Amino acid sequence: MQPRAAVGPQLVSPPYTPAAIEPVAIVAQGLACAAGIGLQALADAVRDDRSALQAAQDPRVDWPTWLGRVDAVEHCALPAALQPWDCRATRLAWLGLQADGFMAAVSTAVARHGTARVGVVLGTSASTIGASEGAYRRLTVDGGFPPALRKDGLNTIHALATFVQAALRLRGPCATVSTACSSSAKAFAQAERWLRLELVDAVVVGGVDALCDSLLFGFHALELVSPERCRPFGAGRRGLNIGEAAGYALLQRGAGPWQLLGHGESNDAHHMSAPHPQGLGAELAVDAALARAGVQAADIEYVNLHGTATPRNDEVEAALVARRYAAGVHASASKGVTGHTMGAAGLVEALLCGLAVRDGLCSGTCGTSVVDPALTDGFAARLRLQPRQRRVRLAASHAFGFGGNNAVLVFGGGA
Repeated sequence: MQPRAAVGPQLVSPPYTPAAIEPVAIVAQGLACAAGIGLQALADAVRDDRSALQAAQDPRVDWPTWLGRVDAVEHCALPAALQPWDCRATRLAWLGLQADGFMAAVSTAVARHGTARVGVVLGTSASTIGASEGAYRRLTVDGGFPPALRKDGLNTIHALATFVQAALRLRGPCATVSTACSSSAKAFAQAERWLRLELVDAVVVGGVDALCDSLLFGFHALELVSPERCRPFGAGRRGLNIGEAAGYALLQRGAGPWQLLGHGESNDAHHMSAPHPQGLGAELAVDAALARAGVQAADIEYVNLHGTATPRNDEVEAALVARRYAAGVHASASKGVTGHTMGAAGLVEALLCGLAVRDGLCSGTCGTSVVDPALTDGFAARLRLQPRQRRVRLAASHAFGFGGNNAVLVFGGGA
């Protein structure tokens, strides 16, 4: 009997075309990242094409690398009522909540809808695992956590979402999305579904990840960490720089300064960490996002690329951009400013799309001066190395995580 030939996954059309959705208003945001506290700090860094990455100073990190560290975390203290949650990740989350008048906007939503009608969907990769790492370093003689660190609510992937819910005094649905680097982009999709199904009237969408050993040593073990500032899509790029951030957006039905128009999600199921070689899942996510937004790829004027600066990820994404988006699109990667903020990346980069459609500020590809000539023909014409002002009606954001967890979001200007 003749053995069956091995057949790998092929690039196919999606099994269905999603129906268009009603736009969802984004009425407020909050942000803490390496560029500073507040969205304006990030906008200033983008406009100046200025990296916020700094050389790693931790003596336990015995290899050279650069980090997107939020220095303000070191001086942040939680209110007394939230002290039981205290750790680096929750302090970072608190900084983001206080920025840009976000908490006041949530209070306005609560006054209008009630605490039970405002939900929380938070994307994170590592959550509060840094606190658990500290507990493991101080195990008691019987192998257990020290009494002071035996906090069931803190040593769990759901800790940050419940912390945010408690900090905002909300009682609506609360969920954690943890799909590595696409986590907070996928949180937007879940929030839109909650609103469409009328489970809630407003949703706090968050993305929070803090620097911790699991991220630093884990990515170093995978040989994905660059010893120098990252160069997304650049010649001679050597990998990513890990960053931290806490970002939020408040979504509700109706009009707002800018809008979520569409979202697409997919899973490659190809490899634990590597993308599908032809970008199968990524392209399906693009197709679904465009369909829900009711637009074509040629209509997109700005694309915030996932752009990790790792050789294979950039190669696959570059090929996707070259074959799907118009030659005049402004495509760029922002991780040279903030670092790769892991589960928070989708949220941070959605806010960059907000700057594009609301203010006309399109980020450059900070840190990259020469595009890798080995990338797909046509990509270099689409990748913009410098920031610029231009009118943008439609923007897209790519987020591709481990395990082939892909998410693409489409945004537009609002009322």
